[in-house]
Formats: sequence, structure tokens, C-alpha cells
Amino acid sequence: MSDHLSPDTSSLQERSINARHVALQFARRRSLAQARFILDEIAQRMIDRLSYIRMQPTTLIDMGCGPGLRLSALQEKYPKMNYIGVDSCPTFIQEANDTLKKKGVKSLLNHILSSKSVSFIQKDMAETGLAPESADIIWSNLALHWHPSPERVMAEWRRLLKVGGLCMFSCFGPHTCIEVREALGRAGLVTQTMDFVDMHDFGDMMIDQGFLDPVMDQEIITLTYKTPEKLLADVYHLGGNPCTGRSDGLKGRQWYQALLDGLEQGRKEDGLLHLTLELCYGHAWRSATTKGSQPGETRISISSIGYRS
Repeated sequence: MSDHLSPDTSSLQERSINARHVALQFARRRSLAQARFILDEIAQRMIDRLSYIRMQPTTLIDMGCGPGLRLSALQEKYPKMNYIGVDSCPTFIQEANDTLKKKGVKSLLNHILSSKSVSFIQKDMAETGLAPESADIIWSNLALHWHPSPERVMAEWRRLLKVGGLCMFSCFGPHTCIEVREALGRAGLVTQTMDFVDMHDFGDMMIDQGFLDPVMDQEIITLTYKTPEKLLADVYHLGGNPCTGRSDGLKGRQWYQALLDGLEQGRKEDGLLHLTLELCYGHAWRSATTKGSQPGETRISISSIGYRS
């Protein structure tokens, strides 16, 4: 029996993503202004889903919070919550804290009077250093697919949640940007691209890491473009290519033109270029028990045990 559960994650395989490059590439996309069209839409769909869940959290942790884009919407949903935003990109954390300061003394006084707190910390989603069993909800919008080890992230999320707490997230699925991968193939360009995790694999991960009743669903959003240049611009704004096996060096004009030509060859019958975004949504509840690292071992959270005098 363990006071706070720490599932064994030593044997988990990591994806071919350079976490340092993720932070560096997003630092170049300050404020994420050009990606808000999809970030805002998916965040609102997630917030709508929260309407079906009867919870009034004391503490909510926003994993992969970026520059704090969701703080206001989540505060409106849960006015009495304490909010913690976590992101590995120092530029985003600085932007979020600067925005807080700009709200002024009146906003700060309101937080003090209502006993709410807001903080942003620069940490890896899998190693936050936050206290165990300290959150009622962990919420993450379009961030999990950027992490090299989603299993370790799930284990950390479970560690942070109170028994019965809720984990809710969204992320990109395997069909995302499939048109770009096909264009690379047609153009004969060799580079590693993102290998997004399948929705069902996320469900299995949640069960393995000690979550109850995971609910996973998926939808496809298709964006259309008149030019391949605009399509590639949106792909860039949605995030870079942090894969460890990507081709080295700057791409020249010839490489870029070959990719544009490859995209042109994929133009659809409607005369437009398509870009697929596969959205995966998941939520589950934190259980009181989890598998131990040894066969037959079960670990129980001490907070889930009632005592009689």
C-alpha cells in the first residue's frame, strides 16, 4: 500500500519527439495568434463537454496552457477555482504572467477577496513537481501530442488528481496533416513527420495508468485552401516538426517548391486543397487503486481509505 500512487513508467517507450525543440519552436509562435482559429474552437468544444459533468473544482491544472489563453473561459466556468497553468515553453509562461500583471490591482484584489489563486509554471507535463492529489480537474487542450511520452504524462496526471478527480484532454490524431505526408511522398522528399497516437491507444494508456471509465471519441475537421502556400502557413502556425529523425539543415527554395508541387497534385474535385485535422477527445476519472510494478501488486491511495474510531 502506498500513500501516493506512483505507477512504474520505466519500461514505457518514448516517441521520436525532441521535447526541447517543441519548446523552441513554439517560442517562435508568440501568443499563438495565427493558430487561434482552431485552438479556440476545440477549447470551446471541450468547455461545452464540461457542462455535462457536475463538479465545482477547488483546483484545476491546465496542462500545456500556452500563453494562458483559456484562463478567462475556465474562470467563467468555475469562478471559485484555483488555477495552475503548466507549460514547458518559457516564452509562453512569461507572456501569461505579463498578461496577469496587466490586469492591474483591481483584478489582484478580486483574487485575494475570493481566495482564488492563479499561477503559471514552466514545467514538463510529465514532471511538474506539484503536490500529489492536489487537483480536482486536469484539463489539456491540443498539447498532449507534442510530448515524447504520453504514458508518463498520464501517470503524472493521475498522481496529481484527487481520488475521483477528472482528467479531460484533446489532441491531434493519426490522420492529421495526412495531405502533407502524401505530398512529401509524391515529391520524393524524405523527412520524418509527426506520428500522432491513435484514440484507442490513449484509452488503453488511461486504463494502464489507473483511470476509470475512459471515454474517447474522435472527429474530423477538414480545412480548405486555394493555394498550397496558405495551407503550409497554417501547418506552420499549428506547430513545427520536432521529430528527432527530421532531415537536417534549412530547406532551400527547390525543396519548398517540390513540396508545393506535391500538394498541388493532391487538389480535390472541388478545386481546393484539403487539410485534415483529426481531433481526439478523452476524459476519465482517477481511481483509488492502480497496478504495482510487481505481478499481483495493487497500490491503494491512503486518501481513499476511511478510518473508524
